Amino acid sequence: MSSFVSATRRSRALLLASSFLPGCLVAFTTDASAQRADTLPTIDVTASRLSDGITGTATSIITADDIRRSPATTIQEIIAQVPGVQLSSLYGGVNGTGTSVDLRGFGATATSNTLLLINGRRVNDLDLQGVDFSTIPRDSIERIEVTRGNSGAVLYGDNAVGGVINIVTKKGVGGPASAMRVEAGAGSFAQRIGSVSATTNTGPWSTSFFANGITSQGYRANNELKQGTAIGEVRYTDVDFSSFLNLSVDRRHLGLPGGRLVDPSIGVNQLLTDRRGTATPFDFGDQQGANATAGFTKTLTNGVELIVDGGVRNKQQQAVFFSSFGNSAIDSVLQTWSLTPRLRITNPVFGLASTILTGIDYYDAAYGSNRGVALGGTPIHVYDLRQRTVSGYFQQTLALAPSTDFSYGGRIQGTNLSARDTVNPNAPGNFGAAASIPLDTNETNHALHVGLEHRLTDMFSVFARAASAYRTPNVDERVSSGPSFDPVTFASIPGNFTLKTQTSNDVEGGFRVKAGALNVQSSVYSMNLTNELQFDPVQFFNRNLDPTHRYGSETSADFRATETLLVRGGVALTRAVFRDGPFAGRDVPLVSHFTASAGVTWNIWQNYLVLDATARYWSERRMDNDSANTRPVIPANATVDLKLSGIYDRYFWSASVNNLFDVKYYDYAVASTFTPGRFNAYPLPGRSFLVKAGLNF
Repeated sequence: MSSFVSATRRSRALLLASSFLPGCLVAFTTDASAQRADTLPTIDVTASRLSDGITGTATSIITADDIRRSPATTIQEIIAQVPGVQLSSLYGGVNGTGTSVDLRGFGATATSNTLLLINGRRVNDLDLQGVDFSTIPRDSIERIEVTRGNSGAVLYGDNAVGGVINIVTKKGVGGPASAMRVEAGAGSFAQRIGSVSATTNTGPWSTSFFANGITSQGYRANNELKQGTAIGEVRYTDVDFSSFLNLSVDRRHLGLPGGRLVDPSIGVNQLLTDRRGTATPFDFGDQQGANATAGFTKTLTNGVELIVDGGVRNKQQQAVFFSSFGNSAIDSVLQTWSLTPRLRITNPVFGLASTILTGIDYYDAAYGSNRGVALGGTPIHVYDLRQRTVSGYFQQTLALAPSTDFSYGGRIQGTNLSARDTVNPNAPGNFGAAASIPLDTNETNHALHVGLEHRLTDMFSVFARAASAYRTPNVDERVSSGPSFDPVTFASIPGNFTLKTQTSNDVEGGFRVKAGALNVQSSVYSMNLTNELQFDPVQFFNRNLDPTHRYGSETSADFRATETLLVRGGVALTRAVFRDGPFAGRDVPLVSHFTASAGVTWNIWQNYLVLDATARYWSERRMDNDSANTRPVIPANATVDLKLSGIYDRYFWSASVNNLFDVKYYDYAVASTFTPGRFNAYPLPGRSFLVKAGLNF
């Protein structure tokens, strides 16, 4: 098989694992008053826990003002200002679609090892598709809490190996009787955006509605994006009882441009000759989502709250890939039901201040996927997977002394999986495909956490933690487990759906400083993983890796020079290496050793004119499919973004330029299996512009 086929199929596999929108079950409101402060926001790098409390972790808080003023065009780029966060982009970076957020160096599997929460509720689905941050309206976000490391697995379960990102939205409760906000914008690559939001408050009742849309031709050929989202919520709030109902729908169409081929052996370098072109001019992916969630919070007695919520998410996806080696089409449906009751108890224990969080999580997911040569045609494979998980957890945080907090907790999860594959031997394009071997399994996994934080002085504190976590294989990894053909004879081999659960153990320690205008946080960590899940691009199936090791350090700081000038920055060392097997000591692909960021916010004239600038740097990284570390590297690079914005009365505006110096770069590439020096890269935009304006009613 040629190296080009290898790279193309690897690209397809990654496209199948792309971030099709799972639908966010959240309420969106606006807060015009938050935009009128004359002083600059404080970046909180001293927070010691998520909203639900995880003592001893390295946590960074990105505020609503940070988000609003950032010149970055995507939420992923905003999160990348946090030390240690790395990005990889597949689709030309249009609106952040297909851009994964990587906490602590997981490379190609970053989306499966980073857990995303909306208001403390997990939104990662059972498949490999990551959460599409581009569907979460920026102005709806109150703050983003980024907690690195795997301690979040106790409270939130699967996928929290690298860390947890919790997006907390504005609720609008207690606001004005009615409010409305509209915004429109235009930018490079024929980008057009528009959004509208509205809230009402009457006594204990409040409602919110948000709708947004974006169209763009994209940076590359066959890179068109059409996306729309609508979300509404009704909420009731009383002294000791509150409840809500949230509904959302979404639609998206995205062209999939594929990679640009570089092969010195035949004199081809499409990064130079046709950077914005495509080798897949007709490939596309579509998605439709419909979601509902409801819940209530009831004060049972003094210091005891019962919180119950549940929901259903329905996600439909279609994708078509055209090739001279044979077309392929995927038509999938994933539906997930969930119920997550829990108790929050804040009564003292033995005279010590205490917070206890305990509950049960139930998830029931059904996945069906038809795979053939054309949408609507007779499928070759019909996959049917059903997974049920039931988890119980307990975590307690104790104030051992006025200056010392201690927390411990654990989770146990039972997972029941049934997987089937039906093959139609008469389907078009079926040249002897074999059905995967049925699988029925039951397994039990656990997560543990212990953490400590001690404040030596009012300005200086130290923290430490140790934790274990797990990640069960998702349905896409199950479907593509076991080789489908012999690489020598190309004879079909039945798949088996069988993969081991990935486990991790990590430790971390660090300090925090809050001294007047200066805030600093720094930590070091070490994580050992067993049975890490990864794609094998030689035989095109997922497998468990040999043991791996991740370690590094992360430091962030901000300094308020004056009331109108704030500077901030961060640096991180991230190492991900194989610790056993044939690649022992080699780097895990797609992980930069060194990353850094810097930024400044200057309120030039009483919020009528504000300048924001940010810069990001990342060192070289190994290409995907280069565990042996023998292929070319993805070059180191840096980008600078600028933004001018202002507010006058009810009106607001902004003008931004991204990649100011027009750097020609890419942060993802896949190396050829068979031809040294040959690879496919996914180029990202050069200099681009975006102008927005809006009005608060």
